[in-house]
Amino acid sequence: MIKIYKTSTVEKKLKKIKKITTDSWISLVSPTTDEIDKVVEKTKVDKDLILKMLDIEELPRVEQSGNATLVVIDTPFLEENEDAHVYSTYPLGIIITNNNYVITVSPKKTYILDDFIKNKVKDFRTAKKVRFLIQILLKTSNYYQRALKQVNKDIEKKEAVLKKSTENEDLLDLLEVEKTLVYFITSLKANDLVLDKLYKGSIFQLYEGDKDLLEDAVIENKQAIEMSSIYRDILSSITETYATVVSNNLNNVMKFLAGATIVLSIPTMISSFMGMNVPLGNFATMGEAFIVLLIISAILSIIIAIILKKKNML
Repeated sequence: MIKIYKTSTVEKKLKKIKKITTDSWISLVSPTTDEIDKVVEKTKVDKDLILKMLDIEELPRVEQSGNATLVVIDTPFLEENEDAHVYSTYPLGIIITNNNYVITVSPKKTYILDDFIKNKVKDFRTAKKVRFLIQILLKTSNYYQRALKQVNKDIEKKEAVLKKSTENEDLLDLLEVEKTLVYFITSLKANDLVLDKLYKGSIFQLYEGDKDLLEDAVIENKQAIEMSSIYRDILSSITETYATVVSNNLNNVMKFLAGATIVLSIPTMISSFMGMNVPLGNFATMGEAFIVLLIISAILSIIIAIILKKKNML
């Protein structure tokens, strides 16, 4: 899918246009071959730069080829899931050409660019290509933080569930959240390398205000890395704690069953002895012999139970 936008000189607002013109923004989302050829023909950009961005495993980096520079970053993406917020990351490529075009390419639609389309970004102009790139980087860091806050809420909800139930499914849900945090940390650290490279000013010339904006993006990204690490540590602690609780509960059940087996074995042992084919004298002919055996068995079982209770084995 291809969409073309340009900031109007009069209203200073972004508008969708039909043809590719200079100082326009070309948005490509999982583009077809014809759409790619159309963009390449008009902008003279290296076709490989666009084709590379159709790979969801593409890593964040800065690459220069021909008349264009490609900046690749990882962006958060909310997967469809009714039970929880499951996030993953997908690459977003921003291509800035020397002949005044900005091209964004992604294998899936990213909501980060929606704020630009809806004119919600202050001082956004398609003609200010480097400023546009930095604003995307800043928005990406903000979206990571927003996603992390939602992940933290999911952790709190799952923790509340675990207090009432420690089923395997509940623990596996926490594993999915931990997987999300691992994805985030990996992507954020890779984005951090890209930001540092841009901040040095060797890739693009930074104008007044650009460096301050880029510095904000660097700070926000590092804050997102710190948040991800903290939440992962908290989640690991919760998982280990409840795994210990489950193991401890199992040990308590086994300990109780072992103690109960010992107590119940006393009447069995006595009845086994009395049932042997040996002479028991006058005791065997007593009418109250059965009751006496029951009383003896009960007394011994109670004594054993009291001893086990004192030793915290029952």
